[in-house]
Amino acid sequence: MRGHEPGPQVKRRADVFRYVDLEIERNTLKGHYELDERRFEETINFEGVGPLDQPAVRSLAELWHLLAGLSYYKAGAARSIDLGSTPLGTAGSALLRAAVLDGLGEFAYRNDLSLEDVRITGGSPLEQHPVTSDPHKVLTPFGGGIDSVVTTTQLSSQLDQALFVVSPSGGRFAPLEQTAAVTGLPVLRAQRTLDPAILKGDAQFFSGHVPVTAMVTMLAAIAALASGRGGVVMSNEHSASEPNLRWKDRDVNHQWSKSWIAEELIANAVQERIGDGLVIASFLRDRSELWVAKKFSEQVAYHHVFRSCNRAFNQDQTQRLSTWCGACDKCLFINLVLAPFLSREELRAIFHSEPLADPAREDQLRSLVGIGHDHKPFECVGDPSESAVALARVAASTQWAEVKFLSETALLAIPDRTFEELLEPQGASRVPAHWLR
Repeated sequence: MRGHEPGPQVKRRADVFRYVDLEIERNTLKGHYELDERRFEETINFEGVGPLDQPAVRSLAELWHLLAGLSYYKAGAARSIDLGSTPLGTAGSALLRAAVLDGLGEFAYRNDLSLEDVRITGGSPLEQHPVTSDPHKVLTPFGGGIDSVVTTTQLSSQLDQALFVVSPSGGRFAPLEQTAAVTGLPVLRAQRTLDPAILKGDAQFFSGHVPVTAMVTMLAAIAALASGRGGVVMSNEHSASEPNLRWKDRDVNHQWSKSWIAEELIANAVQERIGDGLVIASFLRDRSELWVAKKFSEQVAYHHVFRSCNRAFNQDQTQRLSTWCGACDKCLFINLVLAPFLSREELRAIFHSEPLADPAREDQLRSLVGIGHDHKPFECVGDPSESAVALARVAASTQWAEVKFLSETALLAIPDRTFEELLEPQGASRVPAHWLR
């Protein structure tokens, strides 16, 4: 089994996590939290948006405040969450509860914790602040990988589209900025400053994955509303809803906050606060990773600037790589799904290495296609069947014939769909018709 698996619990859980206060200035949000007696503060500075101190924008900021708090809640995994006076409705309560149980599902699994016992108390009545925004003006959160590039390039040209980029306090991410520049689109920004104590860590803190995409989605919603835009266009594929494993009678999904369930929960919580004036949906929801890879393969201008390797996006600038690492599960997966559409020479020029031909990656490849491991990697990769379909196509290519472990692994993987089926729509979507070409 890959990764760190559950072991004996040695850290003490905190008693109470409190939502202390949300400060809003013209272009700044400050969330204040308390874990037992320890205080935390997170700051978001926006660029290119209107004032945040409007009733409807404040209401969305309150949802962000609730989700962002999980970055600090996890340090103690408190048995009780006190919402204080935070306004909260039925849909918002459902979102928060799911974010704790499922958004922190991987965190709970890795730390061998059950969060089923967490009590959520407090809160105050919610008042709706309906808004009207231009539905043809949209904001696309942009991460610099193949997903957001495909969304950006495939959206209807009739839309007034801008990008939304979140950067850490340690400075902007070079590959993301370079890829965004190729689009030629305007960029709205948010700089996220985490509390130094959570970045530094503490021997008594629990650590692990939090639903970051849900937090970014809410920041994008705030930026969209504050700039008169009526849509937030996410880039989460169909396979993001596929769990990594089942544990303690719950699905554990590394990509929970990119899932269909999370999309609906967020949309409902936003609608409860501001009405129907802002649409939040994933443009890629009914698309496979292979469809995305095919569309990206046609966008030659992005091939040598995009980056999906997480080691390029380290919070610590000194730890960021200037190229693909060629060793992580994400590098291997992106190579795998692009290989049916690009030549081996083209791939080598992009990645400056060949993860698919590296014998050291064989075990990782087996994990991606669902062979010999209990679960797929805790990473933003496609489901095993998608990977198996891509591998079958690669293994059949004469370009890769010399790499024997590719064909050997392909023979063992049994996909439940064909290559052609994966290039067709997959499941449901909430995308409005006017977003489509």
